[in-house]
Amino acid sequence: MALRRVVSALRPGPARLARLSTAPVTREQPAGPRAVPEPREAEAARPPVPAVDFGNAQEAYRSRRSWELARSLLVLRLCASPALLARHEQLLLLARRLLGQRLFDKLMKMTFYGQFVAGEDQESIQPLIQHNRAFGVGSILDYGVEEDLSPEEAERQEMESCTSAAEKEGSGASKREKQYQAHRAFGDRRDGVISARTYFYASEAKCDSHMETFLRCIEASGRAGEDGFSAIKLTALGRPQFLLQFSDVLTKWRRFFHQMAAEQGKAGLAAMDTRLEVAALQESVAKMGIASRTEIENWFTAETLGVSGTLDLLDWGSLIDSRTELSKHLVVPNMQTGQLEPLLSRFTQEEELQVTRMLQRMDVLAKKASEAGVRLMVDAEQTYFQPAISRLTLEMQRRFNVEKPLIFGTYQCYLKDAYDNVTLDVELARREGWCFGAKLVRGAYMAQERARAAEIGYEDPINPTYEATSAMYHRCLDYVLEELKHNSTAQVMVASHNEDTVRFTLRRMEELGLHPADRQVSFGQLLGMCDQISFPLGQAGFPVYKYVPYGPVMEVLPYLSRRALENSGVVKGALRERQLLWQELWRRLRTGSLFHRPA
Repeated sequence: MALRRVVSALRPGPARLARLSTAPVTREQPAGPRAVPEPREAEAARPPVPAVDFGNAQEAYRSRRSWELARSLLVLRLCASPALLARHEQLLLLARRLLGQRLFDKLMKMTFYGQFVAGEDQESIQPLIQHNRAFGVGSILDYGVEEDLSPEEAERQEMESCTSAAEKEGSGASKREKQYQAHRAFGDRRDGVISARTYFYASEAKCDSHMETFLRCIEASGRAGEDGFSAIKLTALGRPQFLLQFSDVLTKWRRFFHQMAAEQGKAGLAAMDTRLEVAALQESVAKMGIASRTEIENWFTAETLGVSGTLDLLDWGSLIDSRTELSKHLVVPNMQTGQLEPLLSRFTQEEELQVTRMLQRMDVLAKKASEAGVRLMVDAEQTYFQPAISRLTLEMQRRFNVEKPLIFGTYQCYLKDAYDNVTLDVELARREGWCFGAKLVRGAYMAQERARAAEIGYEDPINPTYEATSAMYHRCLDYVLEELKHNSTAQVMVASHNEDTVRFTLRRMEELGLHPADRQVSFGQLLGMCDQISFPLGQAGFPVYKYVPYGPVMEVLPYLSRRALENSGVVKGALRERQLLWQELWRRLRTGSLFHRPA
């Protein structure tokens, strides 16, 4: 079956998402009651924007007992030791054998587990959540359990779940981009990934189990307070084959737009500045022999595209829709062969059913989050899944971000196309009148993505340097902050451990008149890291959140292993956190307050 039949499952209905379409509600006027930003509070009623001092160790660690500071120093120092990290898995295994399970669990809770994990279940994490909340720091709950598969088993599951029936028969793989095909050498998606949890598809029952886990996580977040977050990954909710194939469709369709733009002499423009002349586009499509001239004229009408005589990338995206006649004819030129090829892929009945179940699980989670008053954060994943993940996230935002942002998408700023992606989605929210919600991160898959692109032979999607990524982060952030200045319903989370990025955000907030009391801009850091940033922000009144993983000790160990590896890169390059920890411990010892009790 064509992919458009699967896409039709996104139409409104019981336990399904809204139809898949990026068509603007109207072309001349924004739609929906939220398209016109609400007026802000009177400036006179606001308190002054508080100053934040990231160098005041006493205030930064006021919420921590002295033994917790000592633990942080120990763990962060160990994480900065290459010799220990190179053998950490063997050392953990040896410690478990020597101590036995019970003592090993206690040792982990006193060290790495206690530093980076909140507790074993929804009940045991509540004291830490409430404690941090008392000091102005909220939580993003994330069930950190990950199945401990061997590399061989992970590779087997990945290849099985990412290959369609058509590809197994030998008729489908050659028509898809290299980037969106399964490759055995990169079947274990955990390789080169330092912190993000990884899910491998085993069965539909396993996906249902993941959904139930996410539901319990949403419930726990709802009990902790009114403004919490819960994180989900879409690869946990269904067969990744669909994400690969749908990402391939979206990428080819966008590339076709840019090919048409180049024909019209508009190559190299920013995504939102590129507009195709409809008359010239009709002529080009007619020459390709895709359909008759009458049919083509019916695709591009004032009813669907307005009266400007041009269409942009958002209009173009709306044409991949089961309602349009064009969807029956969607083909794109293969640049290698010069032949036209179908854009939409063939799915079996079972594959279509699997896609429908995935969409239903997403819908269940979004409804539960809405009922619990919890914001749902959809994590970013590898670039070969991400176009589909981003599009499905937009569909949830259309349905649920009506009065305020409930669903947050994630933008990885180490990607070369990050700015285009952010600007397009902000503009889409403006046109359709829903509330934009985003998390900006640097990204967690750089080493893996670079190696995969080089090995398989496609363009590296990552910015070439750390400095280029920082520039991209600040460019995207600045654009979103400008949007927030004019749109009081939009929100952004700045998820960064980089003090310069946080300072940049605070400076731009002050320049743009974005007050922390509006709660449009929030900050996020990982539990157990960068308290010298999180707690001064929270105590000054800025919305700030810790990414809080939880789960049983042994089941969280794979997550902890990569967290230790992540910290090695962060801690080796930045000693500031350890210096502040020593400074505060020494102050307490010198002043006789070593037994400090947070209050």
